[in-house]
Amino acid sequence: MARKRRHTTREVLPDPKFGDKLVTKFINNMMWDGKKSVSELVFHKALEIIGQKFNTDGYKTFHEALENVRPVVEVRSRRVGGATYQVPQEVRAERRNTLAIRWIVLNARLRSEKSMEQKLAGELFEASQNRGNAIKKKDETHRMAEANRAFAHYRW
Repeated sequence: MARKRRHTTREVLPDPKFGDKLVTKFINNMMWDGKKSVSELVFHKALEIIGQKFNTDGYKTFHEALENVRPVVEVRSRRVGGATYQVPQEVRAERRNTLAIRWIVLNARLRSEKSMEQKLAGELFEASQNRGNAIKKKDETHRMAEANRAFAHYRW
């Protein structure tokens, strides 16, 4: 229980190239060791690669990928009388974006292409086509929630 004031979310500035806050959040999440300029270059280069390799608009592909990876429900642990149940719950809009970004970045890093730009471009394109490891993670989350639907009455 929080005993002090509520946590306020810090507003991020929109990306200078696209004017989109979601792009900034993606770049910030991808960043390592505070190297934001490197992260920005990787992201913009990945969108260029998508445009050249797949003949689609990289920015639209990015948004389609995020839309496809966003989970609707997830399971959360709830302790009731000594037993722990996995209770399915709807995901808040802000958390949906956070999870989608996290899954795309994580699965892009795990890919086997040579550079991060190519890895990210491949993962974003596959996610926009409803395939790839980020989509698998979303489907797995949804399956867990569906399997534990019997415990939905423990929702708080």
